[in-house]
Amino acid sequence: MRIAFVAPLVLLAGCASAPHEIRNTCAIFEQRDGLFNNWRRAAERTEREYGVPVPILMATIYAESGFNPYARPPRTKLFGFIPWTRPSSAYGYSQALNGTWSRYQGETGHWGASRTNFADAIDFVGWYHAQSHVQNGIALTDSYNLYLAYYFGHDGYAQGAWRSNADIQRSAQRVSGMTSLYRSQLRSCSG
Repeated sequence: MRIAFVAPLVLLAGCASAPHEIRNTCAIFEQRDGLFNNWRRAAERTEREYGVPVPILMATIYAESGFNPYARPPRTKLFGFIPWTRPSSAYGYSQALNGTWSRYQGETGHWGASRTNFADAIDFVGWYHAQSHVQNGIALTDSYNLYLAYYFGHDGYAQGAWRSNADIQRSAQRVSGMTSLYRSQLRSCSG
């Protein structure tokens, strides 16, 4: 009786944690593809729906949360040592802000979507990148500029807010590098 209760809890706990090997997309999919949870299928479904390649989707989540479902920005410090407020409402795999997540839910009809659910989060990333394509003319294969628009928002990207931010430009370069790495790895994945 005790095993029947504990076993489902262990399985659920495994679904709600970050994969161990996050620099290898094949390993990520192997760690997270099971009966109730198939990350590869979710990523491929998002690619079909929005036209954004799986490596870009995965590299965006890698950069935003490191595949941690409960990721949040670190708290600011009051008087330099007392944990205080967070700089934004970013949360989950996608680090989507509250308002942007609500807009996604409304425009897609995914009212029950959760930022801590990988399939929902990767769908959000695909949706947002597709919006960047429509609003800013960014190619769906341009991981560098898609990430800049993801980070700064569509208006911030259009205004060039990223041009004076070397840190974010380096982050976008890392996303571009991870996209290339994930793309080459996916060619050798089974399944």
